[in-house]
Amino acid sequence: MTQSNIRRLWAAGKPVLNGWLSIGNAFTAEILSQQGYDAVTIDQQHGFLGYDALAPMLQAVKASPVTPLVRVPWNAPGDIMKALDAGALGIICPMINSREETEQFVSCMRYPPHGQRSMGPTRAVFAHGADYGKWADGEVIALAMIETADGMKNLKDIVATPGLDGVYIGPADLTLGLTGRKYPTGFDREEPEMIDAIKEILARAHEAGIRAALHCGNSAYAAKAIGWGFDMVTLLNDVRLLATAAKASVEQTHKALGEEVAVTAAPKNTGY
Repeated sequence: MTQSNIRRLWAAGKPVLNGWLSIGNAFTAEILSQQGYDAVTIDQQHGFLGYDALAPMLQAVKASPVTPLVRVPWNAPGDIMKALDAGALGIICPMINSREETEQFVSCMRYPPHGQRSMGPTRAVFAHGADYGKWADGEVIALAMIETADGMKNLKDIVATPGLDGVYIGPADLTLGLTGRKYPTGFDREEPEMIDAIKEILARAHEAGIRAALHCGNSAYAAKAIGWGFDMVTLLNDVRLLATAAKASVEQTHKALGEEVAVTAAPKNTGY
């Protein structure tokens, strides 16, 4: 069976750099997956795509050595199992609030007797090998998103759930959940109370012997997060990379022509 880059890097004590795909297009997925990331996540929750786009995107990612992950729309068995059957080697599950919800999520990731996953890896056996059914339980990765007040309140119980590989912090929703509208939404939190919350999640995860990942809005913050001890960081998504590069190209051309460049505010990373 295909070996997970994520597990290999973690075993070596190295962090994982994760790309993020929000545009439902196989060519975009193919391009991004060949830029040096260790893993890429296809976002079915806030991404502009559905299952019909997910399948060819996973096929496109297969052309590169990255590990394919999927953020499912919700903690729903059908969504989780279909993403795994399509070839995802890991699932990021949003809005996990309790031990019970974590147990339900984890149970969908593994076959009996360790879970309730139904046998039928339609594409996975072609993408990852005929022995997929034998080794999948030990290769697929279950990451629960901590991004609500309830998730923080129940953090100790969540991270202690057997079979959970790690937690994934969604800073935008976490800020909303813990502070309401006190601060603008977005990634890369600088408020002391939010940094404390992020570091608490990291510490609790490591105390429980599992991993911690953080969604970041720029490379500098991602590097800082790795310095804090995060095991995986997600960099800018395809939408933001495209918008940033296009805007920079237009502005540079205007400057090269000796024209004044109108200062326009780029859309902020408000959360995905």
